[in-house]
Amino acid sequence: MYNHFAMPEENPVVKKSILQRMLPGVLLGFLVLIALSLFGDVHQLTEVIGKFNWRVYPAALAFTFLNYALRFVKWNFYLDQLQAGKISVKNSLRIFIGGFPLAVTPGKVGEALKGVWLNQVSSMPVGRGIAAVVAERISDGIAVLLLSSLGVIAYPQYWPVFVIILTGLLLAVILSQIRPAALFLLSLLERMPLVNRMAAGIREFYEGSFSLFRPKATLLGVGLGCISWLGEGIGFYLILLGLGMDAGYRLAGMAVFILSFSTVVGAVSALPGGLGAAEASIAGMLALITGASPAVAAAATLLIRMATLWFGVLLGLIVWAFSPHMIGLKDNHGAAN
Repeated sequence: MYNHFAMPEENPVVKKSILQRMLPGVLLGFLVLIALSLFGDVHQLTEVIGKFNWRVYPAALAFTFLNYALRFVKWNFYLDQLQAGKISVKNSLRIFIGGFPLAVTPGKVGEALKGVWLNQVSSMPVGRGIAAVVAERISDGIAVLLLSSLGVIAYPQYWPVFVIILTGLLLAVILSQIRPAALFLLSLLERMPLVNRMAAGIREFYEGSFSLFRPKATLLGVGLGCISWLGEGIGFYLILLGLGMDAGYRLAGMAVFILSFSTVVGAVSALPGGLGAAEASIAGMLALITGASPAVAAAATLLIRMATLWFGVLLGLIVWAFSPHMIGLKDNHGAAN
């Protein structure tokens, strides 16, 4: 069993640097920052952030850590379901956190690299590793939709988007469990020229998805997702308090709803890290639902995205700095165990 990371020369991920793939997301992040500054008026936005109670920010980051910790528990549970073999906690954590910056690649396609990393440390087929990534995303999607359900009931204008996305996610889970139909389609793919070269990987992906979307695994994944993303919602509530908004159950409920719903909007947009879509949703909903001024809405959006998306990217970059071979910046010879 491998206990190190290697990036083979023939791997297409190496040919096009992961850092290059992240560039559009980084540029989009700067554009979003400019857009939020204009939305909130630079002078007023600076004034609002200057008055922010920074003592609440460590607590908000702590809730983000809670989110990551519970998602890591789910990640390991998924690997156990896939019978990945012995993957050390160190390597599992390295892959999990090292995947955070990949969220800012277009369509988050860079996250498929986690399947390659899993293959290198456990010989798990890449397709099954990618199934773990997809299952994590789908279970998180269902979880944040459940967290936002009460808010959608209170604000029915969001029903169409809510129903369409939830239906799509549930269909993906249900269809994965209709095994005879899936095996029939796979057998057809294996007979088709051109496509048949990918059939083995697609079959491994399906087998992994079938295991991870069994009822017990799905319920556990969604349950952990609800608790973990609720933590980020509470962190957002603390940020709103730090901006001077009135404490109370109503504001807490709206904070969880707004952040959860905006997370889904960002995910389905297929934009790198949901950038632009998530920020527009958070700032817009804050202004419409809570009556926050544009400056406060923009400040809250900046602060929560720094405490969530960009905080995770920073942690992942730190992992890359200590394990540059993960992204092909060094060859296998200097890889850390």
